[in-house]
Amino acid sequence: MKDVRLIGSYWTLAGKAYPHDKEDSPFDFADRVSEAARAGFKGLGLWHTDIEKILKTYSLQDMKKILDDHGMFVELEFLTDFFYHDERRVWSDQMRKLLLDCAEVLNAPNIKAGDFAGAPCPMPQMIDEFGKLCEDAKQRGTRVLYEFIPFSVVNTLEKARQLVEGAAADNGGVIVDLWHVVSIGITYDQLATFPAKYILGVELNDGPLKMPEDWRDETINHRRLCGEGEFDIQGFLKCLDGLGYDGPFGVEVLSSELRELPLRECCEKVYATTMAQFEG
Repeated sequence: MKDVRLIGSYWTLAGKAYPHDKEDSPFDFADRVSEAARAGFKGLGLWHTDIEKILKTYSLQDMKKILDDHGMFVELEFLTDFFYHDERRVWSDQMRKLLLDCAEVLNAPNIKAGDFAGAPCPMPQMIDEFGKLCEDAKQRGTRVLYEFIPFSVVNTLEKARQLVEGAAADNGGVIVDLWHVVSIGITYDQLATFPAKYILGVELNDGPLKMPEDWRDETINHRRLCGEGEFDIQGFLKCLDGLGYDGPFGVEVLSSELRELPLRECCEKVYATTMAQFEG
């Protein structure tokens, strides 16, 4: 693969930020952009809670200038509950507006979406609402990437395909996280059958082939840097290459160890270990 562009996914470079708890990063936005760019990253992930905190210090125009000055782009996340028709939509619609506003001003190529609760929702309703979200995103010049995970409504490759093919949006697809490919039990042969035009994003990481009983804790605290676990990363990259994927690669390593590192050391370590997978 040529011209590898890496995104420092939000949780990887956020320092002491914790999913479903204190989610905003203690690191200054400008410092994160600067250090990530210095290490070699081309993009940076921002979480909705973190964005709300950043906007107390920087305007969207300030953020855009900082990104442009460093040749960086941002990936925005995470929109949940957009497919429900009850009180959950109140909060979701607020986040929808925030992320779409940010995407438009910051020229963000992607907004990540999905859910973590797995509460039932009819697939026709999900498809319809995903299509509407993609249309809203299209008006702002961005795309919507649904992340299928074990504890989501869309928790299999088949459901993910049903969702994106049903919506048939030219700016809607999936983001394929290697961690979830392994935890769901998707083989690379199965992944190779997924319509390539709907694979709009990829995330790399490493870990055990057999997930422990408490795999939720493993997922948010004990992922490994690329090359430090048992995943067949080379096989994954070969599969994506066969599908013709030529987009950037996010590096999503939620790790209690990474959270303790100084920002510069974290950026350098994550970048070096990931790039090594493309050089082997």
